Amino acid sequence: MRQTLTASLALLVLAATVAQADSADPRPLYLVDRMQDGPLKDRLAACAGQTVAPTLFSIGHRGAPLMFPEHSVEGNTAAAAMGAGILECDVTFTKDKELVCRHAQNDLHTSTNILATPLAATCVTPFTPAAGETRATAECRTSEVTLAEFRTLKGKMDGADATATTVEAYMAGNPTWRTQLYTAEAGTLMTHAESIAHFKALGAKFTPELKEASVEMPFDGFTQEDYAQKLIDEYKAAGIPPADVWPQSFHIADIRYWIRAEPEFGRQAVYLIDPDSIEGFDNMAPATWGHDHKALKAEGVNIVAPPLWVLVTLRDGQIVPSAYAEAAREAGLQIITWSLERSGPLNAGGGWYYQSVKDAITSDGMMYELVDVLAQEVGVIGIFSDWPGTVSYYAACMGLK
Repeated sequence: MRQTLTASLALLVLAATVAQADSADPRPLYLVDRMQDGPLKDRLAACAGQTVAPTLFSIGHRGAPLMFPEHSVEGNTAAAAMGAGILECDVTFTKDKELVCRHAQNDLHTSTNILATPLAATCVTPFTPAAGETRATAECRTSEVTLAEFRTLKGKMDGADATATTVEAYMAGNPTWRTQLYTAEAGTLMTHAESIAHFKALGAKFTPELKEASVEMPFDGFTQEDYAQKLIDEYKAAGIPPADVWPQSFHIADIRYWIRAEPEFGRQAVYLIDPDSIEGFDNMAPATWGHDHKALKAEGVNIVAPPLWVLVTLRDGQIVPSAYAEAAREAGLQIITWSLERSGPLNAGGGWYYQSVKDAITSDGMMYELVDVLAQEVGVIGIFSDWPGTVSYYAACMGLK
């Protein structure tokens, strides 16, 4: 497996270099064409044909999962080719406590082919077909397979059909606006250490996210702090400078651990904000946020990362910074946000990621209006995207590094 992956890396790095020089991603101009007429559209349209160089402003969200299996070698190669200067490995662990790239410890049934392999026998919830009003179910965890077993799996587009009566139909479930074109020939999974080597070869920097365990911690003696430390140790072993790493977590305890135990890495630790976990959250009402920005800054947190909608609101029908965004900046915090290109076509308001500005979202062309407010008025330092070329094009046009 390692020899195959190494050979693949060499070819894929070459492919990424060629693609970067060509800069032929058609999606940015598709979006620009659908913008309302005005100065922003004119400026972005004038950048057609530009060379899109790598930029730290553009962050590959799990690679480029709009078209490639997430957390795959191929998806991250595509993201780097589109100018993503930072790439993400969501980190979880196997039965033998080795770190691997998966969005969740319990997503193997939706993001890999495990249900079509003998390893389906390891799933904590075997596949159960839909019947009447009962939906199809399954749950398969990395913590139930060894690293050697994990290496036998193949990534697929993340999704499942809850109405399916067969494993094949269940695995084929996929949003209609995401392609499965590359799944048949793509989907090479990575360990966390392999992601470090791959991203380094692509010339990108690193933003690993320590995912919450689906198993009770400690796991066979493996504590949460052991887990957080092992993530950092793999960058140290690879000789990666702390300044090139933005470790992430939704749990403030992990951030505090890195600040205390690994201060050079903790300096760029990213505190991910999940508004759905905070009852009554309102991006315009500080009393509902569940945390104080100045207090976070005082204890050493330097970067927060809420979803797109938390940072913006509408005023007279125009997208403007929210009270949350203004308070974070006032406290001296830097801001990263997630995740562009994850909602499909925006003609119906854009869904969860655009909820605070949905009344102004009528087409895909609004995407660049949002990006412009985030960059120029909110002042975010980076945007995660499921198709990084969208953000990279804007960054190149605006001269953002």
